Amino acid sequence: LTAFDGFIECEEPNNRLDKFTGTLFWRNTSFPLDADKILLRGCVIRNTDFCHGLVIFAGADTKIMKNSGKTRFKRTKIDYLMNYMVYTIFVVLILVSAGLAIGHAYWEAQVGNYSWYLYDGEDYTPSYRGFLNFWGYIIILNTMVPISLYVSVEVIRLGQSYFINWDLQMYYPEKDTPAKARTTTLNEQLGQIHYIFSDKTGTLTQNIMTFKKCCINGQIYGDHRDASQNSHSKIEQVDFSWNPFADGKLAFHDHYLIEQI
Repeated sequence: LTAFDGFIECEEPNNRLDKFTGTLFWRNTSFPLDADKILLRGCVIRNTDFCHGLVIFAGADTKIMKNSGKTRFKRTKIDYLMNYMVYTIFVVLILVSAGLAIGHAYWEAQVGNYSWYLYDGEDYTPSYRGFLNFWGYIIILNTMVPISLYVSVEVIRLGQSYFINWDLQMYYPEKDTPAKARTTTLNEQLGQIHYIFSDKTGTLTQNIMTFKKCCINGQIYGDHRDASQNSHSKIEQVDFSWNPFADGKLAFHDHYLIEQI
């Protein structure tokens, strides 16, 4: 490997996992490279003891990283509603301050400049005084914008997450698994879910294969029956502990099969 002096000419880094075009030049010979000769980041080699390779793309230039887009921060309907309310209130604040500033400039032009007892020693024009008062009204009326609303909502969400974790009705005793709120930003969305889409073996279901019946020489075994041939009676499971190859999780209730064996 230390004496290897070949080099590779290939395409620019891209996100196409099934395509690759390149050429390996070594000892005056060229070898074409395609997707079948590429090991992507994270691949596991099977039925192969070892392999030698060259690093073509690394870091952010790998195809896996090229396919990983930016994660979009999830926002709830309440977040959008609060943002809309804050933006609307801020626009109202600007309009109110502008109206008061215009009114002050008009008052200054009609009354203030002609009242000697209101003279403050500054020879400013009415429009400039109105401009200064606009920022003054912004500072005075800034409490109209409910900035603390975001902090209050986050505290409420944090408290809700603790109540979710402590809810005994969402506790699964068989596996000792309580409910766990992994994020506090989507609590209120739980009460607004109308439909749940899930595949057969998704995160909300289990793929459990249970042996129920079998047919041997035309005889069906698997119906629950006792020694008197009465079916649907509550009987114990068949004990297969004598068989070292039996599955310990097998639940079979037809003792008639064992009797026939």
